[in-house]
Amino acid sequence: MSVSLIGIIFIQSFFIIKNYEENDKQFSINVNYVLDETSSMAQRNEFRKYVRKFRELITSESLIDTVAIRNIIVIDDNPEKRETIIYKNGVIEENIIIPKTKSYYNDIIDIISDQQNIALKRLSNQREENIFSNTRNEENLSPEQFLLKVGKISKSKEVLFETAYNDLSKRNPIENRVGDIKSFEKLLKRNFEKMNIKLDFEYAIFDKDVITNVSSENFDISSPTYSSLIFKDENDLSDYSLNVAFPGRTPFLLSSLLSVIITSVIFTTIIIIAYITTILLLLRQRQISQIKTDFINNMTHEFKTPIATINLALSAIKNPKTIVNKEKVKKYLQMIYDENNRMHDQVENVLMISHLERNELNIEKTKQDINEIIDLAISHVSLIVENKNGNIITEKNANKSIVSGNETHLINVLVNILDNAIKYNDNSPEILITTENIGSRLLIKVKDNGIGMSKAVQSKIFEKFYRKQTGDLHDVKGHGLGLAYVKKIITFHNGNISVDSVIDEGSTFTIQLNTLTK
Repeated sequence: MSVSLIGIIFIQSFFIIKNYEENDKQFSINVNYVLDETSSMAQRNEFRKYVRKFRELITSESLIDTVAIRNIIVIDDNPEKRETIIYKNGVIEENIIIPKTKSYYNDIIDIISDQQNIALKRLSNQREENIFSNTRNEENLSPEQFLLKVGKISKSKEVLFETAYNDLSKRNPIENRVGDIKSFEKLLKRNFEKMNIKLDFEYAIFDKDVITNVSSENFDISSPTYSSLIFKDENDLSDYSLNVAFPGRTPFLLSSLLSVIITSVIFTTIIIIAYITTILLLLRQRQISQIKTDFINNMTHEFKTPIATINLALSAIKNPKTIVNKEKVKKYLQMIYDENNRMHDQVENVLMISHLERNELNIEKTKQDINEIIDLAISHVSLIVENKNGNIITEKNANKSIVSGNETHLINVLVNILDNAIKYNDNSPEILITTENIGSRLLIKVKDNGIGMSKAVQSKIFEKFYRKQTGDLHDVKGHGLGLAYVKKIITFHNGNISVDSVIDEGSTFTIQLNTLTK
């Protein structure tokens, strides 16, 4: 059962963890896709801004020189540094004429036999970046006039723009490249929702390992994040990275497994409860079996002694010499009577416990004075205490001593407690009985100087058939029903009983009952 239970728990845990890892993997794929897509969209948005500016520049010119240079010229003003960057990127077209008289003409004579000269075109790329002091504003020149003055190059109809964009955009601060941060955040959120990631997130753009101003308010740099490069150049490299963290990532991943986890936990809990219950029942049944075996042995021992005494007394009476002696006959008959009553009381106790457990015992309750009950109980054990040179002291401090109860059973309760105080005592018994009132409750305490009990014994003494072992199983008379009977009777009287004991110092039994007004 244990191996099967552990195996079930292990398999369920394995599959739950496996599903969680798969969800985590898919979540990472989706997040990385969104980050790449958002980065691309942000870069495209920036590129469109440059395209729009360039188109405006083109459309503002009425005359366009269409010579052999296809160029893009971009002006970048920096008022703080008082400088202007002129970036030029273009293709230079060169016409090359090869006369027929050249020696290498013979190699291609068959191809161009009808021409006097060979015309070839060579294309070459030219990129140039110049930085000028910011004299443009001082001279009040327009961008077009300043460009013609510095570069003296006309614009062409066809341009090479993207390379220039990549080179120049690197110089812009990340805040300008991203644009409106709120719009960027909405774009990121919208892309996450398209991938069904409806989860709160925190984001930030890093310049290498330094966080920039483009970030959410609650972004925690120490939290685990997903990262993707943003604003990459033509080589797919960038100093900037977009990082996103999800504070509620784990609950989100577990949410899809919640029904499976709850179902597994419920059924596993039921199996564990059934398993534990079964084990406890087996242990309990084993304990009960041992207790019943001890009880039978004890009862056999308890009956064996009086039966042997009765047999000896009857054998003595049969003796012709004894039967004529009336004193001896009377003595033996009294012994038979006493031993018979002893066995009868033991049987009655067993039957009474059985009736109490089935609630079949009809106990009539009347007004009883606990002080009188205590005196009657002491009278039943006074001779035994005197024979052991003991003493019983009473301190009746309770002003309200009237309770609703049954005289016989309440006397039996106290007699059982006093009897244990006498039996489990290696010295002369010194017993103190006190009463006191606490509110509407009456407390009866019986304190002795006996051998005491451990905590383990104290937790079991009110169980049926339980007897404290002291080496020899039968060194103390009894069958383990006395305190079980006491517990049942006190509970029947709507009270409770407890014990406080220290080994070798003695025990104190405390009974609480509800009082009545006289």
